[in-house]
Amino acid sequence: MPIEFNHERNIFSLNTKNTTLQIKIDRFGYLLRLYYGPAIQDPADYIVRSDDRSFSPNPGDAGLDDRTFSLDFLPQEYPSRGTGDFRIACLQVQNADGSTSCDLRYVSHEIRDGKYEIPGLPAVHATADRAETLVIIMEDRRTRLRLELFYGVLSERDVITRSVRIINRGSDTVVLEKAASACLDLIHGRYDFIHFAGSHNGERYFEKNSAMKGVRSVGSKRGVSSHQHNPFIILAEEGATETAGRCYGLAFVWSGDFLAETEFDQYEHTRVVLGIHPDEFRYPLRPNEIFLAPEVIMSFSAAGFTPLSHNFHKTILYNVCRGEHVLKKRPVLINNWEATYFDFTGDKILSIAEQASELGIEMLVLDDGWFGNRNDDFRGLGDWVANEKKLGGPLKDLVKKINELGLKFGIWMEPEMVSEDSDLYRAHPDWALTIPGKEPIRSRSQLALDFSRKEVVDNIFDQMCAIFDSADIDYLKWDMNRSLCDVWSAAARSTEQGTVRYRYVLGIYDLLERLITRYPRLLIEGCCGGGGRFDAGMMYYTPQIWCSDNTDAIDRIFIQHGTSFAYPVSAVGSHVSSVPNHQTGRSVNFDTRATVAMAGTFGYELDLSDLTAEEKEKIKQQVKDYNKYWRLIRTGDYYRLSNPAAGDRLAAWLFVSEDGSEGLLSVVTLSTRGNPPYDFVRLIGLDPKRMYRFENRILSGSALMNVGVPVPQAPDEYQSWQVHFHAV
Repeated sequence: MPIEFNHERNIFSLNTKNTTLQIKIDRFGYLLRLYYGPAIQDPADYIVRSDDRSFSPNPGDAGLDDRTFSLDFLPQEYPSRGTGDFRIACLQVQNADGSTSCDLRYVSHEIRDGKYEIPGLPAVHATADRAETLVIIMEDRRTRLRLELFYGVLSERDVITRSVRIINRGSDTVVLEKAASACLDLIHGRYDFIHFAGSHNGERYFEKNSAMKGVRSVGSKRGVSSHQHNPFIILAEEGATETAGRCYGLAFVWSGDFLAETEFDQYEHTRVVLGIHPDEFRYPLRPNEIFLAPEVIMSFSAAGFTPLSHNFHKTILYNVCRGEHVLKKRPVLINNWEATYFDFTGDKILSIAEQASELGIEMLVLDDGWFGNRNDDFRGLGDWVANEKKLGGPLKDLVKKINELGLKFGIWMEPEMVSEDSDLYRAHPDWALTIPGKEPIRSRSQLALDFSRKEVVDNIFDQMCAIFDSADIDYLKWDMNRSLCDVWSAAARSTEQGTVRYRYVLGIYDLLERLITRYPRLLIEGCCGGGGRFDAGMMYYTPQIWCSDNTDAIDRIFIQHGTSFAYPVSAVGSHVSSVPNHQTGRSVNFDTRATVAMAGTFGYELDLSDLTAEEKEKIKQQVKDYNKYWRLIRTGDYYRLSNPAAGDRLAAWLFVSEDGSEGLLSVVTLSTRGNPPYDFVRLIGLDPKRMYRFENRILSGSALMNVGVPVPQAPDEYQSWQVHFHAV
């Protein structure tokens, strides 16, 4: 059974195909984390030790004489402040009497068929026969603050999810100052802390930090999950590789502020806590009110990073993303942004569409500048009405002409933003997040709308519906081009301002849910200055996200390499752009740009009229190749065959079909020198006993994986080599 309860020992066992997580209710009602790792049958409560540890406080239940029981060194399931545990906590409150103690004890539990849902929040979904739910109820007896700890077990995915529901059953308001979603306590072993850091135009680079005494943390206070740090982390046994070593992964299903903390304590125990960032979070919970913490997805691999990545890829693709586009082929598109920026007319867009149609491209996406008085980035946001003068007529007429060329049509919007030079702002200046009497902090010369207010979300929804109802629109690029500052809502009391950031994200989710319900065939691509909100929360609504505003193929190798540790290729928006690249000035050959973009949703972002006849012929072939391989790329297992972040001379990655019958190998040389050594790539994931036609040879899977294949000598740096092979 996925979830079992041992009544004699008061132990919960959460079992997946390859892993077990065990939790014990101890004699005082505290929840202790016993074990999480490879599947076991035995109860692991024998690891719990009782000792008189110097300066470790003992709860009153232990009595005056027992100094051997202390939460300061015991592994816990959901630690709270005020229990004598001085390590990082999940829960911190301020009670009505000013105290900050919250002493949570076990009350009851329930085991259910199916996977729990979280009203208003994204969460892993599964059919009733594919998951089970455990709910453990805890309560502070003094204040009657109640917690319901939710666990979802997806056995076939080797995934366990976590969420928390907090209910004030007392008679006084309790202020939540920190309410994290999950904790992972490990009582032995040294683990590297791996996270994915970066900046705008350089997101999700692989970062590894060795264990050290103290606390390390990464997070975001920008209102979005951010370009700087991603809400996915790994704890990896020292020396872990792609195919060896114990690894724990935690992904936060949330698109706002977050904090991931890890502490290596005085007794060499490791604790990880993941949840909403507590800075600027202060949530008054009145009697009978409920707070819902977002979900965390957890998975464990005993065989390195690759199986861990596969667990997350499949879970996000099949159990987070929703809608008809998850498994359908997505159209190869061209976006006009880097071809025209704001300088376009309807005739120019139609000319791009005509050229695209001749090359086999399947969709045109009209980017920023089509609405209101938007001819630059100083004005127009919030006025989602087509500029018919610029487009040469109604939007529906332009769309119809593009459809007649055989192309679908997509459009760009930035729903969360407003320009001060806009009709919306002039009518409703209080709808922007600003502080009265203070000059606003602008970014990209724009302000953020207060999405914590229903009337604001309703207005934007109505404007968007008017556009989607006016023309045959198949695709929406949802952008968001600034971080949140001056987070103050005119609709919230002074005591409620600490809830605005949380409720802002709920407003985004509400708008997205309404859109996909009303327009189920609409494909939405998320974007936040590129990859500034690349998280599993957004993927619940937008099955693909623009991976980075940086379209340089070589930089994208590093960005997509880091991204691949958690997120499936199906979620990676990736395009072929022009050279010299607009972000880096680097020139990379056309074939390599396409090879890199194929490790994503694939499309183009350039001026087709600038291309040579040879390049246009290459586009025709690239589109054919992608249409031939898209299913393998979308649903195949993804393998990292090199580590460019560690200075490898080449980048190599591989897609292998789930049945092992075919693969697509891609290699890009990152450097070159005179009289170079030969490079070899060993493949992974093949059937060692099957024979494969690899170029002009028939080789066994064993040979391809153990001997490897030689990479052709490259006449220059940034050359690519792509091989499709299949079993014979």
